[in-house]
Amino acid sequence: MNSLSVRVAVVQAAPRLFDRNSALERIAGSLREAAALGARLVVFPETFVSGYPRGLGFGAKIGSRSQEGRQLWQRHWESAIELPGAETLLIGQAVREAGVYAVIGVVERAAEFSRSTLYNTIAYFGPDGSLLGKHRKLMPTGAERLLWGQGDGSTLTVVDTPFGRIGGLICWENYMPLARMAMYAKGVDILVTPTADARDTWQSTLRHIACEGRCFVLSANQYATAEDYPDDLPGETGPASGEDVCRGGSAIVGPLGDYLAPPLYGESGILYADLDLGEIARSRFDFDAAGHYNRPDIFRLEVDERPKAAVRFTPASGAHLSERQENPE
Repeated sequence: MNSLSVRVAVVQAAPRLFDRNSALERIAGSLREAAALGARLVVFPETFVSGYPRGLGFGAKIGSRSQEGRQLWQRHWESAIELPGAETLLIGQAVREAGVYAVIGVVERAAEFSRSTLYNTIAYFGPDGSLLGKHRKLMPTGAERLLWGQGDGSTLTVVDTPFGRIGGLICWENYMPLARMAMYAKGVDILVTPTADARDTWQSTLRHIACEGRCFVLSANQYATAEDYPDDLPGETGPASGEDVCRGGSAIVGPLGDYLAPPLYGESGILYADLDLGEIARSRFDFDAAGHYNRPDIFRLEVDERPKAAVRFTPASGAHLSERQENPE
């Protein structure tokens, strides 16, 4: 019996924090390297453009924000990108030259609102360099809420490819049972989980999700050191020289929870695995979370996939409409 196989790659690296050009250069180089070794899908870590600001406080305390923190926020904002936008075209060109599908974590500047809100987003690119879709993190974790807004159900994106349906959840979104079920219900075959979690317990999460969803799980994390941080951080003390800020832990897991590429720690690199896509059907023989093992007569999941905006301005009338007013129940 013939079974389709596809080679995938997971990039473990970090750009220089708040340096968009550094991120774009590393994306292009990693794509070339992975494509040369036969990868058809390449996954990058959470907020690869332009870095995950681990350990920084942005001058914020309960009830106050410092001027230095505001300056640092401006730097973070300036290093973000719009989807679509000029940087999208540059990334698309690198993806097109590599001829692969790519999933890339970015800090997104919202073009449809005031342009001041940022989102933790993953962007999907096709082999022709086109932007196929995006997903905004539904719930920023902990202090991330100071930096990034909440996504909505309109970006619970899945992408059809010749080797299966790809979807993604970012970091601790994967601890949201209903978000996972939404992905399973969309028929995801390859779940990408860009992350900033380097703990041992994250590996338990990856293996559980693979077993639960009977899908391949590709998790990309950054390996970041103090040398990836700028020397001039207003109001902040950066990490000590030589310190590993994030140790990595990227991995690739099969539909029955076995490692196809075990976690990589303490160094940058690219993980590869050849996915036997027939394993998806074989693994769902005895368990299919959204199919024969589901009980829709008892449980029901409703997902609101309408775009949401807290306030929307209608120039013709000069009126401000809330989303609930605009889309009444």
